[in-house]
Amino acid sequence: MFQPVSLFIGYRYSRSQSRSGFVSFITFFSIAGILLGVAALISVASVMNGFEGQLKQRILGLVPHVVVQSEQQSINDWRELIAKFEADPSIKGATPYLESESFIQSPSKLEGVLMQGIYPEYEQKYSLLAEKMQVGQLTDLVPGKYQMVMGVSLARKLGIRIGDKIRLALPNKTIFTPMGRVPVQRKFTLVGVFHVGSQVDDHMVIIHGQDAARLLRKDKDSVENIRLYLNDAFDAQPLAEQLSLNPEFNQLNFTTWDKTQGNLFAAVRIEKNMMWLMLSLIVAVAAFNIVSALVMVVIDKQGEIGILQTLGLKPKQVLQIFITQGMVNGLWGVTLGSIIGVIFTLNINSVLSLFGVNVLGSGFVMQTLPIDLQYQQVLIIILSALVMSFTATLYPAYRASKTQPAEVLRNE
Repeated sequence: MFQPVSLFIGYRYSRSQSRSGFVSFITFFSIAGILLGVAALISVASVMNGFEGQLKQRILGLVPHVVVQSEQQSINDWRELIAKFEADPSIKGATPYLESESFIQSPSKLEGVLMQGIYPEYEQKYSLLAEKMQVGQLTDLVPGKYQMVMGVSLARKLGIRIGDKIRLALPNKTIFTPMGRVPVQRKFTLVGVFHVGSQVDDHMVIIHGQDAARLLRKDKDSVENIRLYLNDAFDAQPLAEQLSLNPEFNQLNFTTWDKTQGNLFAAVRIEKNMMWLMLSLIVAVAAFNIVSALVMVVIDKQGEIGILQTLGLKPKQVLQIFITQGMVNGLWGVTLGSIIGVIFTLNINSVLSLFGVNVLGSGFVMQTLPIDLQYQQVLIIILSALVMSFTATLYPAYRASKTQPAEVLRNE
């Protein structure tokens, strides 16, 4: 026997078949509770990570990380500014654009939209929109030909196809005619559609920046905004503060994404933390069932403890015996829960499809859950569950170590 005597006895107690049925029942459910709690925590955390990742990709892939605007409204030297911004190693790229609220009219419908005038040669390199094109490319937009790109769902709603003409009007810009003042409007040809999978598909149309400048009655080569795409979107606020202190940019205003989308990400983060807390409490309740089981084992084994102490077993070793027994039970639950949780998480979509379950509801096109299994997170869950199991063993083990052999063996 190469193990210390206390660890050996504790391990034997955990495998003992002679314990009462009620103690075995409580022990089984403490192990099963830890198993289910750890597995659920791994699966739910991975799904929440996946949804957060999808949200970052879809929202922060389209929303500018930092928007640059001039105090003079129009930016005429935007090419020089873009070159300066892109010299910063934390900035992946910069794209110019104009933007205006508009409405779009097909033969059957009228819809309010957000019109963006872009420069495809810049946008093609950095925007997520270029990757989400279903038909056509952003580079199909040619200045002066009045061409347009929109979301698939908006095109379906309007009942138009590639090659159809559609009227775009700007209610904020009007011209005087013999019939009075009317909104600036122009017919555009649909040359491409995109599918991002968010509200952008329903509410945004894209045209060339020079065509947008003509509609907005601006110089052909001027823009109103420059969007900066960063290597890490969460560096937006410190970068904006750094740029605003640069004397070269003292006529520019910097607006970060967290001022427009920050509440959404804060809500997701709070929901994720609350889910962690609730599932961690499940693991904690299951782990502390070990207290009940060990207290009963201590009462049941008092005679044996007394005998061992008369043979020279020290209180510290008695403490180790019952810590070992409780930790063996906790280790079984954590190990099995981790294995089941990881396997289930990696195959969760297959399991759901096998039973015909669509947790996202019938209104969602995406039928599969986004999964992001982070093994560092799994390790944290395992260590946390083991710490809870260890904490649960301390009181019963302490009670056992305080057993007085003379009192226990007096009636034996």
